[in-house]
Amino acid sequence: MAAYIIRRLWQMIPTLGGVILLIFFLFTYFGGDPALVLAGKISNPEQIANIRKQLGVDEPYWKQLLIFVQQVFTFDFGRSWSTNEEVSKIILTRVGPTLTIMIPVLVIETILAIILAIGVAYVRGTLTDRTIMIICTVAMSISFLVYIIVFQWLFGFILGWFPVQGWSESFWKNLFTYAPLPIMLAVFVGLAPQLRLYRSFFLEEINQDYVRTARAKGVPENVIMRKHVLRNAMIPILTNIGIYIPGLFVGSFLLEVFFSIPGLGREVVTAVNRSDFPVIKAITVYLAMITMLVNLAVDVMYKFVDPRVQLK
Repeated sequence: MAAYIIRRLWQMIPTLGGVILLIFFLFTYFGGDPALVLAGKISNPEQIANIRKQLGVDEPYWKQLLIFVQQVFTFDFGRSWSTNEEVSKIILTRVGPTLTIMIPVLVIETILAIILAIGVAYVRGTLTDRTIMIICTVAMSISFLVYIIVFQWLFGFILGWFPVQGWSESFWKNLFTYAPLPIMLAVFVGLAPQLRLYRSFFLEEINQDYVRTARAKGVPENVIMRKHVLRNAMIPILTNIGIYIPGLFVGSFLLEVFFSIPGLGREVVTAVNRSDFPVIKAITVYLAMITMLVNLAVDVMYKFVDPRVQLK
């Protein structure tokens, strides 16, 4: 397994190189001139040239690319063009609120989706099964913005159970006061598609020959679902979780903006509005790295879930 992990880490280098080139050319050729944005409406050519020199965007493209590669491998993206704050400090201070929201969402949503999906698969073909699938389809058809507005109006203004916006320096106060409403919202929105997908995984395993053999031997249905179907369905479930984790950070953008959570999502939105390219590029590269590492972790977990899997 160690050789497999080392080989996979080595294979990530050309993938990361492609990501670096893509990000560099997108921001260089299509991102516009940040000096024009930072100079404002009242500016002159000398002022714009001075800003471009300070930002380093007046250098040849090959030199800018080398600087960007150096920043990636040294984890030092310099300072924000808008606030002059170190980009590494921005990321370190913003990642905490994002993880405070996203980790509980991932854990709660995954557990609920697996439990509900295996329950729905157990009563497959019944009225309960059809009703739940209809509810999931309707829930998936509603915009995320509608859920945000309804949840804030109902649980924040009408019932007064949770504050609609806010954040503090205390982790526990954030977790139990400000985070429950966005966590509950994210779980509610993400549960419907996960439930439908996991149900299809379980139904596919239920139709396998080993399940029919177990039934023929008189094994109870609940034992078959719990010990056989669930374990074999964990392979595609883990694959989906690996794909879903990077999407959680993307999904946090709207949550953090509407609930005033000072996380990475809101920082990216602010950086885009300010054309703060160092912050955007740093978060984009780190997100790509996280995606590759998560995929590696999922592949390794296959071996623990199913010993028959060979890592080659």
